[in-house]
Formats: sequence, structure tokens, C-alpha cells
Amino acid sequence: MDVGGTGLKGARFSLDGAVLERRTLPTPVAQGPGAVLDAVAALAAGLTAPTTCAVGIGCPGLLDTGAGVVRYAPNLGLRDAPLVEAVRRRTELPVVLEHDVRAACLAEGRLGAAPGARDLLLVVLGTGIAAGLVVGGVPVVGATGAAGELGHLPVVPGGEPCTCGQRGCLEVYSSAGGLVRRYRAAGGDADVTTAAELAARLPGDALAARLWGEGARALATALVTSTLLLDPSLVVLAGGLSGAGERLSRPVEAALAEGLAWRPPPPVVISPLGGRAGLVGAALRAVDLHGGGSGAWAPAVAAAS
Repeated sequence: MDVGGTGLKGARFSLDGAVLERRTLPTPVAQGPGAVLDAVAALAAGLTAPTTCAVGIGCPGLLDTGAGVVRYAPNLGLRDAPLVEAVRRRTELPVVLEHDVRAACLAEGRLGAAPGARDLLLVVLGTGIAAGLVVGGVPVVGATGAAGELGHLPVVPGGEPCTCGQRGCLEVYSSAGGLVRRYRAAGGDADVTTAAELAARLPGDALAARLWGEGARALATALVTSTLLLDPSLVVLAGGLSGAGERLSRPVEAALAEGLAWRPPPPVVISPLGGRAGLVGAALRAVDLHGGGSGAWAPAVAAAS
């Protein structure tokens, strides 16, 4: 399960990594936290088969993964929500909860762009932005479990307001949601509702090109800071916005190199898993919980999910 503020993704995998079934649902955030928990549990139950052995859930926000509780996920309207228990009751199966971006980072490190990487920065660009960090082969969680909130790194001093209460956050300028919002607010085509539609207008739409460039430079600013702090061997761009491919990675890589005057930049690559990384990572966590191992999973198999 990959729980997002806009949609819920679910898939049933075999123990060798084949996708047996997939389903999606809109996330009923407007109906309240109870409806969100019910929707996640119902989707999990709908995918369960007699042979299903475990459920893995990737979820954004501040999590207590040991207790299976979502402490705070503003995009989902959840606070102190017992997500694991809700799914366990409906499925009667072992359930493991993981932060969605750390799940995606697990998938990239095992099957995606960076197998075996010991120092990795994964940036997931979706409705919001978050990062998965691996330093010395160890995932970085942080003292409060909140490591990786790259989307709320201020990149434009005194810039536009963010829903978090700060100004100038990266998420405002470089997330899929932020790019579309800024384009429409600046008088762009009202029919553009997704980042993919916005990317398709490049380079012929001057407004889209300008805002896309601003987003790429803002992301590069955040990556300059991250590179100087963490020295990753690789930066992987994933999430829905990564579907733009080189239209995203090339300007980001160029601006990152420009911002690092005295050292070479790490390579910036597009995830082969893209928006599926979180779902694949959640499946891998379920396999780990079951103890079935994931050594047979091949990148081609995971990418097909």
C-alpha cells in the first residue's frame, strides 16, 4: 500500500516480485480521518487473497512505526491515527508501517537506481516533496523520525507562503502541486491540472517554461545544501514529477553544478521506479516482515509494477 494525499495505491505481489493485482482509490481526506483509515483498510482487504502473508504500508508524515501509528500527516488529515491496527482488523494479517519515502529509498537501494549505494539522496517529487537519506549504508530517520523533510527547506527567503506556515519552502516552487498552482495563479491555461500536462507544454509555453526553470533552480538550491552536508554519491529523483525525465534532471543537474563552485556535483538520475518506488518499497518491507526474502526480485520485475 502507498498512501498519498490525493490517491491510495495498492498491489498484491508474489514472493518473487511479480505483480498479481493492482488497485487505486482516491483518498477521502475531506471526509475526515476515519474515512481515510477505512479507505486504506478497505483497499488492503480488497487485495488480500487466501495466500497473502503480510501487508506493507508506506505513509507520509510523522510516524511511530513501532506502534503502527501515524502521529501527524497533515496532507491526510491524520493525527495519532492507528493505521496498522485498522488494516490488521480488516485483513487479519501481519502489517508493517514505513514512511513512504524511506520505503521508496529501500526500493531504489535494492532494485532501482542505486543498488548497494551507501550514501544516497532520494528526492520524491509529488504533491509535496520529501527525501530519503542513506549515510554510510544506514537509513537516516532522525531524533523525532522527521529526517528528510526537504520540501520545507527554505530556498527563497521571504518567498511565497507554504501550507506549513513558513515562507519560501522548496515544496512551494518545485513540487508537482506547487508548479501547477503557480502556473494557474500566474494566468496559465486553466485546463492544466497536473505536472505532466505542464511539462508537455514545454518549451512552447513561455510561462510554463519560466516557472519550470524556477522550480528546477529551487530544487538545485536545496540539493547544493544537501550535497555539502551529506556528500551523497548519487541523487535520485522519483515521484510523479520524475516522469518528465531529462526535462527535469538536466536543468537540475546544471544548476546543481553551478552552485557547487569547488567540488564536482553528484550525478542526478531519474528513478527507474518513478512513482512506483513507494509501493515497491512497501512490498519489500512486507516481504521482510514475512521473512520470505526478496533476493529473486529483479529491477525489471519491480519496474513493471
